[in-house]
Amino acid sequence: MIKSIYVLAFVLIQSLAMSQSITNYTTVDGLPDNDVTCLVHDGNGTMWFGTQKGVAAFDGVNWGTYTTESDSAIPQDAITAIAIGNNSDIWIGTDAGAAVYDGSEWKAFTTTDGLGSNRINHIATMSNGDIWFSEFNGATKYDGITFKAYSNSDGLPFGGVVKIAEDNNGDILMCTGLGGLVTFDGTNFTAYSTAEGLVSKNTTSLAIDAQGNKWIGTAKGVTVLNSSNQWVTNHTQMLEIPKPDTLNPVEDVAIDKFGTVWVGIYVDYLVTVGGVAYLDNGNWTTIDASDGLVGPTIRKIALDGRGNLWVGTSSGISRIDNPSTASLLEVRDIRFGVYPNPARSYVTVSFDKVMDETTDILVLNNMGQVVKSGQVKMGANSYSFDMLDEKPGLYFVVFNGLHKKLFVK
Repeated sequence: MIKSIYVLAFVLIQSLAMSQSITNYTTVDGLPDNDVTCLVHDGNGTMWFGTQKGVAAFDGVNWGTYTTESDSAIPQDAITAIAIGNNSDIWIGTDAGAAVYDGSEWKAFTTTDGLGSNRINHIATMSNGDIWFSEFNGATKYDGITFKAYSNSDGLPFGGVVKIAEDNNGDILMCTGLGGLVTFDGTNFTAYSTAEGLVSKNTTSLAIDAQGNKWIGTAKGVTVLNSSNQWVTNHTQMLEIPKPDTLNPVEDVAIDKFGTVWVGIYVDYLVTVGGVAYLDNGNWTTIDASDGLVGPTIRKIALDGRGNLWVGTSSGISRIDNPSTASLLEVRDIRFGVYPNPARSYVTVSFDKVMDETTDILVLNNMGQVVKSGQVKMGANSYSFDMLDEKPGLYFVVFNGLHKKLFVK
């Protein structure tokens, strides 16, 4: 019995490594428009999308839409940015200003209120609650009361700001169109460009991992800087592109709770090619239209609370369900979880009901080899095993042919 489950589990893990479950959404499902320019998860189970024809909200069952026709305070239906405030307000940006939704009504902001520009590229919420706007000609901070705009005269390079984030030290990071990555400590701006190792000074996006490394998307790939902003490495060929193009123009970067780096890539030169790629154990795996992605023109990517990746394209939305990040897996009518995860020694697999028969359980390493095996006895609703003698790394807990990733420290 153990041997047959091992074979099934190994085949399953191999197939999961090569494919993902993808669900696509378009105007047929409830989007106001298929061209999705930005997206964000609100932390309460709802995904919010900016499109060329308004804002959409999707809670997994129901869709809601907000447009200039229904809400006159929305500056424009073509949405360029969307973000969640610390108080769960919804912020949007357009080429005609910004607006915020408090759950009952929208309120608009423009240069008249203090924005540096009405052309908003991106919006970010900082740990202290400040809202930052990436703009056509600079950046603006809003502390809930006043606006403070920054431009070239303050030290920002030309080319505008396209994305803003906060590093682990509380410094503000800005991706610029011509000036590389810019850091702001509240007083001074410091630029990092090709001389500091960036593969391109045209930076488009960034994400920061648990170690403080900065994964910077550019027009020619991804550059990684460490927590001290020193160059680590470049990734330039995550997605195969027909010649003469070889380097990957990155539209967006995201890092999930397991540390997996995701990038959205899109090139439209001689041919239109695009998709997403993720870095796993040093190797890039790509997902594109041939795998079921709704379209090749990648706009933005975002992760939800379950670790699923949502991809905004000009053809609609794709949700990529990553089985490695699901907290619970369906096994017939039984659900199970693994904790603690990551683990150092003892690990417990818990089930939401008692077993009606004795069932085999396995732990496999990332080569598909069985390192632990046992049986969940009839009448039991949990099973524990000791991983203290195993090497740190990735493992798979396999039960009834399904698996969940386990990370051992």
